[in-house]
Amino acid sequence: MGQSAEFGKFLKAMRSRLTPEQAGMSTSGGRRVPGLRREEIARLADVSTDYYTRLEQGRNIHPSRAVMDSVARALRLDAGEQAHMMDLLENCAKSQQSPIPAQGVRPALRQLLDAVGNVPALILGRRTDVLAGNRLAFLMLDDFPAMPAAERNLTRWVILDPLAHELFRDWEAVAAEAVGALRADIGRHPNDPQANQLVGELAVHSEHFRQWWAGHRLATGSAGSVRLHHPAVGDLELNFEDLTLPDDPDQVLRVYSAKPDSPSADSLTLLGSFGAGVLATAETPRATEDTDASGATKAP
Repeated sequence: MGQSAEFGKFLKAMRSRLTPEQAGMSTSGGRRVPGLRREEIARLADVSTDYYTRLEQGRNIHPSRAVMDSVARALRLDAGEQAHMMDLLENCAKSQQSPIPAQGVRPALRQLLDAVGNVPALILGRRTDVLAGNRLAFLMLDDFPAMPAAERNLTRWVILDPLAHELFRDWEAVAAEAVGALRADIGRHPNDPQANQLVGELAVHSEHFRQWWAGHRLATGSAGSVRLHHPAVGDLELNFEDLTLPDDPDQVLRVYSAKPDSPSADSLTLLGSFGAGVLATAETPRATEDTDASGATKAP
């Protein structure tokens, strides 16, 4: 996907969702398309209509940060959306041949996953790949280490696996958030061929994905809650926190937890006891691109 085109598509999607009422404009006169017109955004951003049109068409221009701040205000972007817009803009000029660094998980992080073994925890990398996790996370979600390398991806699993549809009681909300996280990642790494392949696969197989992707939905939050109906232990209500790792900016530690002394806490304990003899090695083997760098072998 050409990133200049993606930048323009993002601006258009954000313009289309903004109503004249939200922008404080008169609604007199018919409108053939939803949202504001290009000239209206240009006026709100204090730039010429021609200049804004060239921005939205993804032409090779170099707007200043002040101009982009004005465009962000005109489009009513939140902080996450504005950061994504700048990611798209700044990555436009990057070569399509730029190498994508291999993903690997530091040994200390794997030790940390073991140390928090009484709660589910995952390491998510680029493209929302599941790089590692503890035994309880894989018992709660799915056996990611046993999957083929190309399928160890959280967004792919949530969208395409029937187990995920049954597991998440609010599947559409969870799936939309996963798609938003993938969208934000691709803004940072536009030339990742594996990411583009993943987007193509999901678009072919999921109407939900096509709709969410076309809407340029983003997920930028770092905390939330999730409701599950697990086939072994029943209903679970859990909170999760996504912790960005300073030494690994493309990796996130996701930790799930239940309120102390709650039925969900008891169910997590029960789940752990059910899986005492299963998933003894709770880490995902690396994809082919990472094997040489990490020296990891496939978990049994």
